[in-house]
Amino acid sequence: MHLTGFGGALRRRAALLGRAFGSTSGQRRNAVAVMVGLAAGSAVALTILAKPPQPPEQDMALQKLASLPLTEIERKALANLAPPEAPLQALALPLTRVSVEAARPMIIQRTVSIAPGDTLMAVMTRSGSDRTTAHAAITALSKVYNPRRLRPGQELTLLFDPRRQISPDGPEAGKPPLIQLAFTPSVEQEILVSLNERGRFVSRTVDKPLETRLHRADGNIDDSLYLTAKRAGMPAQMIVELIRLYSFDVDFQRDIQVGDRFEVLYEAIYDERGELARYGDILYAKLHVRKTDLPLYRFALADGNIDYFNDKGHSVRKALMKTPVDGARLTSRFGRRKHPILGYRKMHRGIDFGAPRGTPVLAAGSGVVEVAGRNGGYGRYLRIRHNGRYKTAYAHLKSFRRGIKRGKRVKQGQIVAYVGSTGRSTGPHLHYEILVDGRRINPLGLKLPTGQKLKGKALARFKGVRGKTVKQFAETPPLTRLADRR
Repeated sequence: MHLTGFGGALRRRAALLGRAFGSTSGQRRNAVAVMVGLAAGSAVALTILAKPPQPPEQDMALQKLASLPLTEIERKALANLAPPEAPLQALALPLTRVSVEAARPMIIQRTVSIAPGDTLMAVMTRSGSDRTTAHAAITALSKVYNPRRLRPGQELTLLFDPRRQISPDGPEAGKPPLIQLAFTPSVEQEILVSLNERGRFVSRTVDKPLETRLHRADGNIDDSLYLTAKRAGMPAQMIVELIRLYSFDVDFQRDIQVGDRFEVLYEAIYDERGELARYGDILYAKLHVRKTDLPLYRFALADGNIDYFNDKGHSVRKALMKTPVDGARLTSRFGRRKHPILGYRKMHRGIDFGAPRGTPVLAAGSGVVEVAGRNGGYGRYLRIRHNGRYKTAYAHLKSFRRGIKRGKRVKQGQIVAYVGSTGRSTGPHLHYEILVDGRRINPLGLKLPTGQKLKGKALARFKGVRGKTVKQFAETPPLTRLADRR
């Protein structure tokens, strides 16, 4: 509405209002005051609507005008006004049309764990999958992984899509159908079973990104190699592997002395989040024992086999191990002694290692199991034939490892049995014998033949690996110097 036309209409309404309030001058003044107030408010509103945004100073002036209080006369005049003929109507804004597609439910993800006695089918149906879909997914999985290998504690991730509908006439209608199954059987791989474009389940393995880092540990041995390496930050499983590698040359019960030293370089594998996934291999180690350095280096042969060699390229693996049990102490030597049970002097044709019941017993060398069973005073007894001359025997065993029986081929360092106290025995220990040409000899005095010696191109390649490994060890900071600060 134009402002001049609005002013004329306002005067006419003021005249009518004056006649309605009465003929006295006081009543007319009240009416005029009311109309002036209304006019001022209307003018401000029309100005805001009709004009573009005002500069800041004009906005401030309008705010001051709007905040002024009504006079006492204006309040009385407004109180006498008749109520409006119709209630004020609220401003109606049109609602935005919501897309039906956008309102559909999201993908549902459920993480479940295999419980003892569970089957994969039971886990999937318990988690919300219908049996038909679960069977199809398991069938696809079987092409890359045997579901029976799943163990309690294994976590599975299941994805369901509510937008897909199971047949409304089926007994399991209303359940959101499964669209993907995923789990990680190892730190290196993930297995995915998912629907393809044709609506069929397909399976695939995904190699997870892993990073190999080098760790270094070293220190002075002031009690035992195991405890010193542990204080230096080396994990227990790598310490056991270190002891195993040196078990061909070192008797850890007699040879290690206070003041000897060790150093080792080994691998640690980390996942994409930077968390430790597992440990790798020992690349280099050196024991300083009885003023003698015993270094060893990991080296891959041309045929793909891995072995450890000393500085000169001679394999550190001997025909037989001196100590076929980890963490044991020598309790009885080879020779004549008073038998602890029979009570008279008798030739002891082996050596005894005291160890807790159930401690793993290792095959002292590669060969074929010749005897595995009961053998009089020996109790449970195991004998392995290594070649035409050498055999080893293990007695008073608690049990054999599963699968160990006559004719079974075993590898050096493989667990074959467990320490016990069967037969004539006063407590848990391992009785260990070495037979050469059928005659039992003192294992501690046996001069064992050496293993492979590198020559020609293999020796040249080994020297290159050796130089690289020594450089890597020098450049890798130690995990801790705690052992040296004691």
